[in-house]
Amino acid sequence: MYKTISEKIISKHAGRELKAGDIAVVDVDVVMSQDGTGPLAVSQIKKMGFNKVKNPSKSIFFIDHAAPSPRSELSNSHIVLREFASQTGAVVSDVGEGVCHQILVESYTCPGDIVIGGDSHTCTSGALGAFATGMGSTDIAVGYALAKTWLMVPQTIRVNFNRRINKGVFAKDLIIYLIGKITSDGATYKALEFGGEVGNRLSMDDRFTISNMTVEAGAKTGIFPSDDITKEYLKSQRRQDCFKEISADKGAKYEKIIDIDCSVIEPMVSLPHTVDNALPVSSLEKIMVNQVFIGTCTNGRFSDLKIAADILKDKKVASGVRLIVVPASKDIYLEALKEGVLETLINSGAVVQSPGCGPCVGVHQGILGDGEVCLSTQNRNFKGRMGNPSSFIYLSSPATAALSAVKGYIADPREVLG
Repeated sequence: MYKTISEKIISKHAGRELKAGDIAVVDVDVVMSQDGTGPLAVSQIKKMGFNKVKNPSKSIFFIDHAAPSPRSELSNSHIVLREFASQTGAVVSDVGEGVCHQILVESYTCPGDIVIGGDSHTCTSGALGAFATGMGSTDIAVGYALAKTWLMVPQTIRVNFNRRINKGVFAKDLIIYLIGKITSDGATYKALEFGGEVGNRLSMDDRFTISNMTVEAGAKTGIFPSDDITKEYLKSQRRQDCFKEISADKGAKYEKIIDIDCSVIEPMVSLPHTVDNALPVSSLEKIMVNQVFIGTCTNGRFSDLKIAADILKDKKVASGVRLIVVPASKDIYLEALKEGVLETLINSGAVVQSPGCGPCVGVHQGILGDGEVCLSTQNRNFKGRMGNPSSFIYLSSPATAALSAVKGYIADPREVLG
């Protein structure tokens, strides 16, 4: 039987041939949760009578969503994770190390893995050719304790990004355009598998951005084949030994195939309060911004900070605008520091915070006021997402965000990149 990437990975981990719609118990390679979901997973592990984790070196608890902690209640949750990890040998990625999804791709995920996480954006690891998906804390607790989970093999939608990408257009624009096209429930419990003449040339950073946001279309996972680009990335992380080629079979059966002509895509924005409320920047009236946020597991990588710095060099953030920058990991922070990127951003008026999720989930470090507008490079703009249901969140690429911070309103980066 000709298989999609997801069918191949799940079949291997189940030890039998599977097709879309089949249900199986599978071995799990990596299990993770973060400080919002981890304490419940620990509670469930104990409630089920387990006192250890099956695979400690690939069982990770991330302290990133509220790091450093802004409240005593959250500090106590962090204690729960640190103590449980100390007792079981599980890994703690502590304050300042970075966002869970970025650390997973830097240090843990390998092509062909099954990765489960107590966070919906675990699908980011699919960019490395892994089947990576978010689950509830009870399922994650079983994953920690037994290194197993159950899955229904999803139908796969093949997405081919073709032709060419225009100046000023980035991976974030491609995925916003796609979600706008298929809607927020257009891929519910489906795998989105990416390819095409543009898709096959995308950098790993671009692939991470696209896989990260597939859940915003309801997808179970967003997956790229592993190739020479994957291999070079793993080599840069000193993990080349875990590389393996994985791709769909010619003749694999897809639920449907979507061909995207990238040459017609402009810089895009998701308007409040849904990601699929997507429009080209060029079609917008002048929308003033109070805050601009560049970072997160979607767009907090070095290439994102670099394009923002290139646009902001020798410029100043507009009066009345707060520009917040949060690198996605410590390694990215150090690279941006070494290359002078952070200096450029700070000189422009940006506030640079320690690696982590920052304002994205509305816990701290940039909560919006009533009626305020934020243009953010994050993945989600639901009402109240950044801590205040009376505020408005727009989503864009780092290039659009950087120029908008200078202009004071949502601006088209082709003005400076065309």
